[in-house]
Amino acid sequence: MNIIAFAFLILVLSAGRLSAQASFFAGKTIRIVVGLPAGDAYDIYARMLATYMGKYIPGNPTLMVQNMPGASSMITANYVYNVAKPDGLTFGSILPSLYFDQLLGRKEVKFDWRKFIWLGSFDSSNNLIYMRADTPYKTIHDVTKASEPPKCGSTGTGSPSYFLVKLLNEAIGSKFTVVTGYQGGQEIDLAVERGEAVCRGFTVTTFFAREPFHTWRKRGFVRVLVQTGRKRDPRLADVPTVNELLDEYQATEGMRRLSSLALASGDFGRPIVATPGIPAERAKILREAFAKTLKDPDLLAEAKKKNLEIDPTSGEDLETLAKEVMSANKDAVDRLHKLLK
Repeated sequence: MNIIAFAFLILVLSAGRLSAQASFFAGKTIRIVVGLPAGDAYDIYARMLATYMGKYIPGNPTLMVQNMPGASSMITANYVYNVAKPDGLTFGSILPSLYFDQLLGRKEVKFDWRKFIWLGSFDSSNNLIYMRADTPYKTIHDVTKASEPPKCGSTGTGSPSYFLVKLLNEAIGSKFTVVTGYQGGQEIDLAVERGEAVCRGFTVTTFFAREPFHTWRKRGFVRVLVQTGRKRDPRLADVPTVNELLDEYQATEGMRRLSSLALASGDFGRPIVATPGIPAERAKILREAFAKTLKDPDLLAEAKKKNLEIDPTSGEDLETLAKEVMSANKDAVDRLHKLLK
């Protein structure tokens, strides 16, 4: 077979596969199950995806969002992994730190982090901790001297408002306490307004993207005490990073390994996953469609209007990262267990 004939055969086979997938997706509806409440930043990103992704999938299916909040998106992760059919018609929008729970062997975990079909992520999610400005804590160092531990609201152990707070308590001796049980970030923000809690950890993107934070910043209602990320966000130029604090407080190598394992969640960003067992060709098409969607000019314009960052990570890179964190050093895992118990 000559080169031209071989190339033609490949083209025909490829066209046939696309036609088969178009036939499958035509007239179908894809659900994006979001593990946080409506109005949360994860929900907003998912709804943008639902608006624009269909035209990049053969057959142009409709996409819709279904909110399934609870247990820091554990309910959604378990649902997508175990209940949804492995046909590519169900996506999950889940918190990037759920791998903690699997590493710790928690019985609530009904998934294997490595085996999700990783479609991609919208952005990398560096985190911060804000504090009500009317508290005595002007800097993170003040929290190490707190006579009454400031209460941070949290949805559960997988949220930055839990693991980042606990990490700082362990690494630099801060004295935060955590109140869990909130369904989503908006509930925590309301609790902060009421004075039930005074601090929260969550993403830098959200802090600069929506209300109530625009108003809070103008009023000086909160201040940011710490941020993650390899370098300071230009919008938070006066706020130290966790790595800077580890250097300042002369953290041990073991503590640095724990920090790396915990903060790897930021590299997952805001991931979109699908059910294991999807046919490989279909998974490939969905990954490609996700990547194309995040380059769509209309989506980018909407994201800019909403102050939402788009800095995508491919499904292939997330799959590699998932395998890496699940193969973490035993000492780091033991430290994580102690931290989050």
